[in-house]
Amino acid sequence: MSQGRSSVDVGVGCSKLDGRGEGWYYGGMALDRRVRLEEPVLTGERVQLRIPTTRDSLAIADYLRRNREFHRATDPVRPDECYTSMYWKRAVRVIKREFQLDASVRLMLYRREDPKRVIGTVNFNQIVRGVFQASYLGYALDEQEEGKGLMSEALRIGIDYMFRERNLHRIMANYLPENTRSARVLEKLGFVVEGRAKEYLRINGRWQDHILTSLTNVDWRQPTI
Repeated sequence: MSQGRSSVDVGVGCSKLDGRGEGWYYGGMALDRRVRLEEPVLTGERVQLRIPTTRDSLAIADYLRRNREFHRATDPVRPDECYTSMYWKRAVRVIKREFQLDASVRLMLYRREDPKRVIGTVNFNQIVRGVFQASYLGYALDEQEEGKGLMSEALRIGIDYMFRERNLHRIMANYLPENTRSARVLEKLGFVVEGRAKEYLRINGRWQDHILTSLTNVDWRQPTI
């Protein structure tokens, strides 16, 4: 099975879109809609994370197609259209709109020396504010890039952005029990195992148990408004 990703990356963008390229949102709270949020470009020693544009549609579709079999064991069943650039031209608009709504931060992963070739995803989905101030983390990596520490580097800078700039208090990441690679990655990042959920998500066509983990922001700040 694929071991280079957490099992909960349903935010990769392959949900149903309507004719306008719109999907369903988990509403972000307490945003001034007159203020446009600046889309992040997060750079590490070897990697870059950023919100995609429509110009990335071909690269995203290519990444998904070349890893379709590799990620099958840890992915939900996806429609064939998810692997086309036409789908992603519409899906990118949803990603950008969700970002402005403070509903999600869905980032494509690139090597710094090749910023047009997608090699993975890091998604902070289902952002909830109010008394929760949390989101779910999902991630995936190209089969050819595993074992190089690239995902660990990408997650560190992504989590730093979500804690420091977006002021989340809690990030949750869940993985299949047999996904030992993700277990090690999350443990090294400081995620704490909180339990095991029976038949938690429908992955690869069947309901499967997941290990539940979380990381809290020790520097969380009380919002001023």
